[in-house]
Amino acid sequence: MSEVNRAALFFEPGRAFEIAEFPIPEPAPGGVTLRITRSNICGSELHMWRGDGRLAQHVTPQGRILGHEATGRVHALGEGVTSDWNGAPLAPGDRVAFQYFQPCGRCRNCTRGISEACMESFKIRSGELDEWPYTRGTFADYLYLHPRQALFKVPENVTDTMVVSANCALAQVIMGLERVNVEMGDRVVIQGCGGLGVYACAIAKERGAEMVIAIDGIEDRLQLARQMGADHTIDFRELGDSRQRIAAVKDLTGGLGADVVVELVGSVEVINEGLRMLAWGGRYLEIGVFFTGTHFECDPGRLVAQNQRIEAVGAYDAASLQRGIEFLARNAERLPLDDVVVDYPLEAIDRAFSEQDSGLVKRASLVMT
Repeated sequence: MSEVNRAALFFEPGRAFEIAEFPIPEPAPGGVTLRITRSNICGSELHMWRGDGRLAQHVTPQGRILGHEATGRVHALGEGVTSDWNGAPLAPGDRVAFQYFQPCGRCRNCTRGISEACMESFKIRSGELDEWPYTRGTFADYLYLHPRQALFKVPENVTDTMVVSANCALAQVIMGLERVNVEMGDRVVIQGCGGLGVYACAIAKERGAEMVIAIDGIEDRLQLARQMGADHTIDFRELGDSRQRIAAVKDLTGGLGADVVVELVGSVEVINEGLRMLAWGGRYLEIGVFFTGTHFECDPGRLVAQNQRIEAVGAYDAASLQRGIEFLARNAERLPLDDVVVDYPLEAIDRAFSEQDSGLVKRASLVMT
């Protein structure tokens, strides 16, 4: 077990990370100190690293600790903490998955049952590096979990490499597909087969989708999408024109189009194409573009005439994380998630970012020692 708290500091796009050491945060009453075992590089961190949209303006001279898609073991329990959010006994050494943000529980949205839209959720990720709890991102050895951050013990049959994405990609997709009410008989198109996209294939099928069509341009991702439940795949290297891909979706759906299209590429350039893949009465789900400063073309008259709607989902509620862990436990034997991540030590974080950005690896995962 590490006796220091190393963390990788991010300063600005194009600059190398720097490794620094911080105190290990002591847990306050109701909180938990977590020892991170692995932390994936999520697509959102890639956007920050590249400086997409207005993110290029986010320069932090003192450095910032990124990372959120992670799992770990309980290091220390704060006063009064005896169990996880399911009521299961909790002790040092237990493996947990956790909500990486903290809804306030008191605002108008929280009290109306839409805690995923709490405006206070991400405040815990801000603060000075020399102030407790020091490391507020998961590209570090230790992380402090505040009292209102949901956490759940990980079942024994779910490995760290399987559960590491549960608190971001999996829970986010579960929340999103519930929002647009994917149900039995739906035809669903998944734009992008990264971490979010392959989970979306699996969850859409579990919700009863009749057909799942996955779109990407990397063969390993397309193969994984098929393993995760996609019935058909479209390789944009073979169908390089937007009109060809729209026609392919219409052909696969008997000329009608998809009931649901989900954008998980993280690029505004695919949104109008996805909207044109929708059937009359279809629903478009936007998750991938989380940063501001970009725009997309849209014909609102088509949306009105064809009774279509656009939904956007950021974050998720605690129940979605719980359902995600239960989904992994039910499907542990059939999902090829142990083969998805590629391990890197924290000191190799620059190489991990570069190789994931270039597509050399499906999911770069930083392993803490």
